Amino acid sequence: MTAGSSLFSPASLGPLRLRNRSIRSAAFEGMSPDGKPSQSLFDFHRQLAEGGVGMTTVAYASVMENGRSFAHQLWMRPEIVADLRRLTDEVHAAGAAVSIQLGHCGNMSDARVTGVRPWAPSAKLNLFGLSLPKEMNESEIEALIAGFVQAAVLAKESGFDAVELHGGHGYLLSQFLSPITNRRRDRWGGSWENRSRLIREVVARVRAAIGGDMALLVKMNLRDAVKGGMEVQDAVALAQTLEAEGADAAVLSGGFVSRTPMYVMRGDVPLKELVTAEDRWLAKVGLTLFGRLVVKAYPFEEGYFLKDALTVRQKVSLPLVLVGGLNSLAKIDEALDKGFNFVAFARALLREPDFIAKLERGESKESKCQPCNKCMATMYHGESYCPEARG
Repeated sequence: MTAGSSLFSPASLGPLRLRNRSIRSAAFEGMSPDGKPSQSLFDFHRQLAEGGVGMTTVAYASVMENGRSFAHQLWMRPEIVADLRRLTDEVHAAGAAVSIQLGHCGNMSDARVTGVRPWAPSAKLNLFGLSLPKEMNESEIEALIAGFVQAAVLAKESGFDAVELHGGHGYLLSQFLSPITNRRRDRWGGSWENRSRLIREVVARVRAAIGGDMALLVKMNLRDAVKGGMEVQDAVALAQTLEAEGADAAVLSGGFVSRTPMYVMRGDVPLKELVTAEDRWLAKVGLTLFGRLVVKAYPFEEGYFLKDALTVRQKVSLPLVLVGGLNSLAKIDEALDKGFNFVAFARALLREPDFIAKLERGESKESKCQPCNKCMATMYHGESYCPEARG
């Protein structure tokens, strides 16, 4: 057994008591054909629970049908509650808690999947999705807020212990927060107070709907990593806002999928695999010819969000979850020792679902994951997996 590490000590997350301080980060599984949970999704999260995580997170559940970017992305609705209850029961039986990430893809929603024009704060061309989204009106914004509330209530009915609202990575809540995508001049845009109005409304109304016996987390950006976007000082303001509105924790991440997709991942850019996975001919040609220029690479260093996250840590008492390249017990312990309440993992657990158990038993001190990022390409048309793990 590994001695002296606080990773393996129980910890409170709002009303929850987790068996340790590890969380499986919400990374797209690609295991929900037609927007419904599959056997693969059940197996995947059960294996993570058996592998020792304190809490696993089901990723990218759209709160509305028009909020999906993939046909195999989960879509919250009453018809899938029974299946989700099966998933939560299996995770609980294996000793872990389970959360679900709720979001809307906004200008990255795919009209080929949804059948409608994407929504966005402003009608600004999205080159990533090759689309010109519709600027949302007041009734659509209200429908979105109601969608988050209904999805959270369904999550509670499904047996989830927590919900995570996706307010980062350039998805719709993040699009309202960021000046680069929000060009509005009404009460939803312009000043920080106006740009943060939507996420404040969503957090407050979801908190009221689910009550105090379910944890509420928000994933947020430390930086958009785009000129003119959110910076660390904005992240401090957002974390303070989330604390005031009743969130139980913030998950600190960064990057804009439609502009800086590798900022959240770091490491190699699997351009060949991404070109092969792309089924839109124009995007395929663009990636082939200009991929090295368009998809900026960011070098990998362990715990790459730690420095920026410490700025937020110093300004709020809100529990914080650190994510981003935490591949060794030494770096995990450093993060926990510096005041982060929990640590989250995605690629390391895709490579080794029992990574946490191996650390606790002393069988390993670091992940086998190498930041090749080939797992990125696997999710586009099927189930996400680590090619290196499959040999």
